[in-house]
Amino acid sequence: MRNKMNILITFLVVALVVAACSGKKDKVDSAKDGNKNNTAAEGINYVFDTSIEGEINFWAFDPLFEEVIPEFNKVYPNVKVNFTNFEYSEHHEKIQTTLNTGSGAPDVAQVAVGDVPRYASEGLLENLLEAPYDAGRYKEYHPEYNWERYMSLDGKRLLGLPWDVHPGVFFYRPDLYEQVGLPTDPEELGEFLQDPQNVLEAAQLLAANDIYMYEFRDSPAIHYGDAVGYFDSNLNYTRNDERMIELLDFVKQGVQLGWAPQMWLFSEEGKQLLKQGKIASFPIGISGARHLENIVPEQAGKWRVTKMPFDINIEMGGSTFIIPAQNDNKDAAWAFAEWAATAEEAWKIYAEYAVQPGFSHIANLPWYQAHTNDYLGGQEDYKLYTTIPDKIPVKRVTILDGQAWPIYIDAINESIDKNIDSRTILQKIEDDTMKQLAPEIEKLKEEYGIE
Repeated sequence: MRNKMNILITFLVVALVVAACSGKKDKVDSAKDGNKNNTAAEGINYVFDTSIEGEINFWAFDPLFEEVIPEFNKVYPNVKVNFTNFEYSEHHEKIQTTLNTGSGAPDVAQVAVGDVPRYASEGLLENLLEAPYDAGRYKEYHPEYNWERYMSLDGKRLLGLPWDVHPGVFFYRPDLYEQVGLPTDPEELGEFLQDPQNVLEAAQLLAANDIYMYEFRDSPAIHYGDAVGYFDSNLNYTRNDERMIELLDFVKQGVQLGWAPQMWLFSEEGKQLLKQGKIASFPIGISGARHLENIVPEQAGKWRVTKMPFDINIEMGGSTFIIPAQNDNKDAAWAFAEWAATAEEAWKIYAEYAVQPGFSHIANLPWYQAHTNDYLGGQEDYKLYTTIPDKIPVKRVTILDGQAWPIYIDAINESIDKNIDSRTILQKIEDDTMKQLAPEIEKLKEEYGIE
């Protein structure tokens, strides 16, 4: 149950992080040249056609787009954007309802990565690889995983235009690590913790001082599983491999050391542990710094961030822009989606909310790379974050993932609690998943022509 709640909260964190932030935004005026305006950062070759006219309805679960629309209208003065900001769950339910009924859907919408498969059936969304969108020209600017996770199961349709990434990182307190004789420099510690034995040594030293290294006992195994997904493009199960076996074994050793309090650190109990200095580190998405600043502002300067231990590279969120097929004003819808995803003016707003660009032409800009975080002691945090996405493995996000999760996590907990052999339990998870979801798997295979 804890792990199910953790996933729910993680999605909510991604959805709500922008609402918790504030700050002055840099504005960049667009230079006009007749009906054309190249507003992209140097390094990407395209021109926006600003002669497009129309009125579109745009739905999102992030309120920050309220600030983006005025910048968009500096480039597209003749496109009126009617913006509606919904609560996360309501937003995705409304999209599903309107798509299934065939009317009432927005012209363009922001959709979280985990919800995209709900709308993947043929005919519901525009295939952005086709004309007039031809979005394939942007593929080279994205890490492979970020592009592929928005492709249909058969890899033939691009269901949404990727725009952001949200890699997992490891926040830690150098003072607590130094207290037990461990490395404290972000780069040095990051490398040190790639060795599993060093992770266990660190956990043991911290536990001996009544300090926790992780928040949840099973984090390394769960994060690796989330990185590789549940099924590949042929609907073969993907979470039963030697790496998963190895990490589950290490998790059991960590549990014996008492390396985690087994609670969400942003809960009331977790906040108390943070305030008491009982938490030395924990893995989370890049928005973790913003949440720490809100919860323990008095610890400003005491936290740093580095890459995840165990050489685990994982995506912990993200969203895309979809264009429903049922509406007619697709030129204006695409103009907004394309501009909002790629323009530097838009990204100067997003970056203030700790939204990381999936587009390399933005992530590599000097102003982005030079960003420093006072709460993290002046660390150049964005520079670190941009080193991770290219290492994240490609996976398919499927409509079956939600059903596969409880089968997986319940058995993982059983393996830890009863010390069941890792190889044995992982094989059981695969067998149970393929058996229990057999009808749904066969239906998907038939839909996509998978042998």
